[in-house]
Amino acid sequence: MHESWKAFLESEFEKPYFKELSTFLSNEYKEKTIFPPKKLVFSAFSTDLNNIKVVILGQDPYHTPGAAEGLAFSVPSSEKIPPSLINIYKEIDSDLGKLYDDLMVMNPSLKLDKVDYRHHNANGSLKSWAEQGVLLLNNVLTVEAHKAGSHRGKGWEVFTENVIKYVNENRPHLVFILWGRDARSKKTLLDQTKHLILESAHPSPLSANAGFFGSRPFTKTNAFLTKHGYEKIIW
Repeated sequence: MHESWKAFLESEFEKPYFKELSTFLSNEYKEKTIFPPKKLVFSAFSTDLNNIKVVILGQDPYHTPGAAEGLAFSVPSSEKIPPSLINIYKEIDSDLGKLYDDLMVMNPSLKLDKVDYRHHNANGSLKSWAEQGVLLLNNVLTVEAHKAGSHRGKGWEVFTENVIKYVNENRPHLVFILWGRDARSKKTLLDQTKHLILESAHPSPLSANAGFFGSRPFTKTNAFLTKHGYEKIIW
């Protein structure tokens, strides 16, 4: 965890709800197979609080062996890319490809390499996003193997809501990307007068065609960041 989170996290860890959650997790890790490994549960908080520019909210960690690494939607580079992340990459390609095409229509004399405007990551790790100031936060940070949603209602939701409130209050001009019902329910926690809130359907294959594809969150995010003096994210 980055030092910038120390005061906030220490305060949360002392609250009654988190002590109950800790007891529950201690027993779960002893008796069952839980993902991610203990050392990776708080990986999202390796992103410097003072450098956060974008918050992407996920649901639960991946519940299959080797996939969860503590960052929403991300998997280790050695793992197969999950379907939701494949759809995220498809939208990046579509979104940034349209940006390139739009730029060339507006100014045909621009000397731009199209590859600069299209995603070409060969694996499922999103650590490079986290290093650039993207907080990849799941709503629930642990899960039992092969049992999606098994750690919901145990206290993680209180924790992550408090994280969102804290970031909302302590950082200016952020982009919050809310994909799916769980994430969109957090919209009421956000100050829409200073932050950009982008919401759509979840990138899951079950819902991506219901508003995720074509939503162009990546160019919208970078336009907002540039407007407020931030470096854009290299997606």
